[in-house]
Amino acid sequence: MIEILTSPPFNSIQDLGRQGARRFGVSTSGVMDPVALAAGNALLGNVEGAAGIEIQTFPFRLRFRTETAFALTGADHDSTLAGSAMRPWWCMQAKAGDVLAIAAPRRGARVYATFGGGIDVPRVLGSRSTHLRGGFGGLEGRTLQAGDVVPIGTLPRSGAGRSDFGVAPPDVAIAAAAPAPDRVLRIRVMRAGEYDLFSKVMQATFWSTRWKISAQSDRGGYRLTGGKLTLDAPVEMRSHGVVAGVVQVPPGGEPIIQMSDANTAGGYPKLAAVIQADLWRLGQATPGSSIAFQEVSYQDAVAAMAPINDYLAKLRATAALYRAL
Repeated sequence: MIEILTSPPFNSIQDLGRQGARRFGVSTSGVMDPVALAAGNALLGNVEGAAGIEIQTFPFRLRFRTETAFALTGADHDSTLAGSAMRPWWCMQAKAGDVLAIAAPRRGARVYATFGGGIDVPRVLGSRSTHLRGGFGGLEGRTLQAGDVVPIGTLPRSGAGRSDFGVAPPDVAIAAAAPAPDRVLRIRVMRAGEYDLFSKVMQATFWSTRWKISAQSDRGGYRLTGGKLTLDAPVEMRSHGVVAGVVQVPPGGEPIIQMSDANTAGGYPKLAAVIQADLWRLGQATPGSSIAFQEVSYQDAVAAMAPINDYLAKLRATAALYRAL
């Protein structure tokens, strides 16, 4: 068990998402940075999709009620366990009564706390993720607050052993994920269904603009500012299915990137779609930061997942060796 001591709004229990329910109008939800969650679970020997806490407002504090192995991944941040500094992308063993305090990140938007055995709240439609709009999943379908007591599952036998080691984060270990010197996050996308509805001028504007993530952004979607994308003539469209990563353009002309809590359907033109390999990087982008889009082919989009899969596979293997020492 863990007890939440301090939690500003919007921190929630999430796993890799609620798959297969979009046909019922239920969005996927799940973490904004699936690589960070998978890495935290790998450090602990958990199953890959075990639920953790997505922390996006700070400071965040919790108390361990029992001895528990845990890991912190995601954004670069400062934290302390029982008053002693702890590194990010590291796993530790906490004693009963220890307090974990996590400060606002220096870089990145979201920190992930994973626990040996995962968070043991009931599955709803196959997932423990909090669906805030629907008010289900997670802990009573809501964000965490002070006084909440959260149950932790049983650590698999494969996860038993040493738990004082860490790993290089993916933006260090994977060359393609390294931050650009100009601090512009370059996101790879493919063209989407209504790309050709936009004029050549508007298409060029989309590719050449340094877009800024607006403060009017959340887990549902990132609204971008910095330019206007308009159609030569109004187009009426039926609503169609959308998924995380789809870039839609509402009548106002400012693009919106659908994110983890995206609606299951929408009627705005789809201009592009962020590739799966870059969704985790986008999930760590903060309001006010700048992004630019880079077009890639379907083949390149598929190949881009290989370094991420290799990174996680090596992490699992290395962590298993450390735990066995």
